[in-house]
Amino acid sequence: MRVSEGSSSVEALVSTIHAVAGNASSGLHEPVFAGNEKAYLNDCIDTGFVSSAGEYVTLFEQELSKFTGAPHAIAVVNGSTALHLALVAIGVKPGDEVIVPALSFVATANAVAHAGATPHFVDVGEETWGLDPVALQNYLATVGHNVGGRLMNSETGRPITAIVPMHTLGHPANMQGIKGVAEEYGLLIVEDAAESLGSMIGDTHTGLFGRVGIFSFNGNKTITTGGGGALVTSDPELASHIRHLSTTARIPHRFEFDHDEIGYNYRMPNVNAALGVAQMEQLPVFLASQLELFERYQNAFADWTEVEVKMGVKGTKSNYWLQALYLSEGLDFDRDKVITNALSQGLPVRPMWKPLNLIGAHATSPSAPTPVAHEVYERVVCLPSSTSLVD
Repeated sequence: MRVSEGSSSVEALVSTIHAVAGNASSGLHEPVFAGNEKAYLNDCIDTGFVSSAGEYVTLFEQELSKFTGAPHAIAVVNGSTALHLALVAIGVKPGDEVIVPALSFVATANAVAHAGATPHFVDVGEETWGLDPVALQNYLATVGHNVGGRLMNSETGRPITAIVPMHTLGHPANMQGIKGVAEEYGLLIVEDAAESLGSMIGDTHTGLFGRVGIFSFNGNKTITTGGGGALVTSDPELASHIRHLSTTARIPHRFEFDHDEIGYNYRMPNVNAALGVAQMEQLPVFLASQLELFERYQNAFADWTEVEVKMGVKGTKSNYWLQALYLSEGLDFDRDKVITNALSQGLPVRPMWKPLNLIGAHATSPSAPTPVAHEVYERVVCLPSSTSLVD
């Protein structure tokens, strides 16, 4: 169904969504298990290797490395622990400040807090919805000053040591611009690629532009391991240290238990990795389906002048993990009316995340002005995006 100009009611818009996602059920992005998942899970049960020891963990890491081009991949229990581990491994210390985009899932900021540091919020770009390097450059020139070769926040007196850009809904952020600012100010980059498996900037996969990148394999991601995450890096020493920290920092020994630093029990279990191996076998099909679903939404809303389906940025390749609809000022209804109407008809839609500098857990953290993040939050509806909708 297409709606011509002048028919822009809430009911017409939701009907257009329904025309594309008619068989969507309760999940915004439901997992699809159409391959060897049961066979590999049964193998784990039959062999008894269901915990953090087992061949599927290693195999899953190898498949991630092969697909992304990362020399090293370390599988962990979820994306949040991957972020925490990455920050600790690169040397973020309690008392530091870490730059985080104001528009992101709360885990991005929580990981900074888990490392004992303070998230410091900066606005996102209108085109990418990821961290805006121009806003970042202008803001750091105002709030930052150099003390002994370290960037300090002139208002709090704390050092700013790292940046955590995030690829929103799978759309790559402007990593070239962000890297330029990071190099100018001596900041380390931990790349939150949780949502962007399969997304590229030029010929380089997301997650490979900083010291370390992370992915999430939660149940609603492009591939899932149930719960799960991974870290990727080109640095062999850093990879070795991350792997050591993820296994309680135990010193290898035939029978003795000794640990040379504070580590974490973050290693991915074999049973989760088995799911991941089966899902990686289907990843090209999932990515093609996500792109096709974007094209269907784009065609369905082609005649609407007041809404826009979020698309990738030139020079990048998005995995289109979540489809999103931007509502312009020309409409006589708002985001909440669309969401309420859609939910009443059983369509699983949701808003974007509330900007992190507005939520109670991080309301006292330092922040630059974030008008674009607020605008995206107020005007975007995330649409049913499961790859099964293409079948």
